Amino acid sequence: MKPISLKNVKINDSFWSKYEELVHSAIIPYQYNALSDNIEGAIPSYAIANFKIAAKMQKGEFGGMVFQDSDLAKWIEALAYMLQTNPDDKWEAIGDEVIAAIENAQQEDGYLNTYFILKEPDKKWTNLHECHELYCAGHMMEAAVAYYNATGKRKLLDVMCKVADHIDSIIGPEEGKIKGYPGHQEIELALVKLYETTKNEKYLTLAKYFIDERGKKPYFFDLEWEKREDKEHFGAMRSYGDKYNQSHLPVREQKTAEGHSVRAVYMYSGMADLARETNDKGLYEACKSLWDNIVSKRMYITGSIGSERHGEAFTLDYDLPNDTVYGETCAAIGLIFFAHRMLQIEAKGNYADIMEKVLYNGAISGMSLDGKSFFYVNPLEVWPEACEKNHTRGHVKVERQKWFGCACCPPNLSRLLASLGEYIYGTNDDTIFTHLYVGGKAETKIKGAKIELIQKTNYPWCGDIEIDIKTECQDEFTIALRIPEWCDDYEIQVNGENITPEKMIGGYAYIKRTWDNGDKINLKMNMEVKRIVSNPKVRENIGKVALQRGPIVYCLEEADNGTNLHQIMLPKDSELIVEFDNDLLGGINIIEANAIRVSDDEWEDTLYKSNTQIKTSSCKVRFIPYYSWANRGAGELITWIREK
Repeated sequence: MKPISLKNVKINDSFWSKYEELVHSAIIPYQYNALSDNIEGAIPSYAIANFKIAAKMQKGEFGGMVFQDSDLAKWIEALAYMLQTNPDDKWEAIGDEVIAAIENAQQEDGYLNTYFILKEPDKKWTNLHECHELYCAGHMMEAAVAYYNATGKRKLLDVMCKVADHIDSIIGPEEGKIKGYPGHQEIELALVKLYETTKNEKYLTLAKYFIDERGKKPYFFDLEWEKREDKEHFGAMRSYGDKYNQSHLPVREQKTAEGHSVRAVYMYSGMADLARETNDKGLYEACKSLWDNIVSKRMYITGSIGSERHGEAFTLDYDLPNDTVYGETCAAIGLIFFAHRMLQIEAKGNYADIMEKVLYNGAISGMSLDGKSFFYVNPLEVWPEACEKNHTRGHVKVERQKWFGCACCPPNLSRLLASLGEYIYGTNDDTIFTHLYVGGKAETKIKGAKIELIQKTNYPWCGDIEIDIKTECQDEFTIALRIPEWCDDYEIQVNGENITPEKMIGGYAYIKRTWDNGDKINLKMNMEVKRIVSNPKVRENIGKVALQRGPIVYCLEEADNGTNLHQIMLPKDSELIVEFDNDLLGGINIIEANAIRVSDDEWEDTLYKSNTQIKTSSCKVRFIPYYSWANRGAGELITWIREK
């Protein structure tokens, strides 16, 4: 299955059109200013300056972290996606100017990394474990492919083909080459994109080498470490162990998601790409095992992953603390990448369900509603004073930040939002799959004939979907509608008549017929509020529930419910009333309910009591979508609430 090209999808949606407009009007300009060090009060980026210094266009020294180039690469990629859907001569000219600096910074042999060009030119390729040369190259390759697809301009593509050729001359199985792989995976999936665009088999072979070589004994990073005589870049990364970057075992033997969560899902995405491109069934089986472990034992209800601050990592099955969670925005985005790639191999609704869950919850929570501040960490429970004074929660911010010294998340989110159209549909020889319910128009071809789908919906607030069909195809073909896992009751109509799908496979309802121009599909899904409970092995959530309606997970925020949210209990028989508030947080469905609050009025300075009757009082509570919290100032948050 392939996604419908971004150029052939036009979003016109009550929810997502606001984000698409935000990409053009706010996110791209704001992040360009951040990368240019022009945001007052924000941590400087240095990213654009580094390239200009390396290109001898201005004077100065390298600034930022060893992977600083990647922030600019992701921004260029986001810009490219925006130019595909919303052409803009001004921003294309700015993109061309930035790319010119990148081209001028490239060295004669193809090498391109501003840290090593400017700061340690004699240390190139000596620390793959820590220093992100391959990671930065991968992100810039993705940017090059996207910019070429958007504009037809080859400058950045040619630069990155030269980089890839240089890497291939330095690293690989042949005698005299470095027999290594990246400490931070990313280039694997980028090389597949480069191969798909250029048809150069060398790039696919190199991606396969990086995947196949990983985890073999003797461990490359141990050998590299000895050659460097124990010299570290970051000072502590070696102590994290081989699981940290998923090099503890050959990838086909890995069954559980381990280590740094972003590295993990980027690698799994590359594995899925290779499994698809090379029909490697063993690699796909490994992907399925890792996928199952994540979504059934190591993922938060919002789709966030990464349970602990140390190593930004997975820990163990069912270890999902709510207040010390890491839940990096980049990791959530990486899980979307992994899900989308698995979906292209096999049309299983579970992949699209998780893609949707992460998209509406754990991903967009990483950005403010105005597109100008960001979360690195996405907690499910926040006590602001404890975040300030308890070092185990010090990584949790209660307000989104203007920028970061390590600013991987903001441009990552911008490239996801700018490319959203690619995630809505998929096609094979005779079937169009609807993965996401997003209003707008999509054009594709089935059996050589043009098909146009016009989707209308008020999703995610309403479960009614209308799809109008325009077709030049005279033969039968299939439209497969995903029935989300949250939906227990639905009906499908074609031209106003109820129908039974030809088949239900993997969460998709297949409707096969000879379609006429003007045919209309109506999918009506009952969207009731659900009380979600965790597996009892999740220790933090025993006796608690979370509310979900459709794909949206809800939370309590101090702005609506006061402080000490942990003292609130939701009775099992409390009615959950849904109401749309057009004036609140950009327009949202809220959920209101009668609840019980534990009283602390008579406790004064007493810490413990025996044989005491706990006193309670009635209260009303308001739940808001999780993604929208922290847009009204600092305050408490709670997602899992005690049930009484």
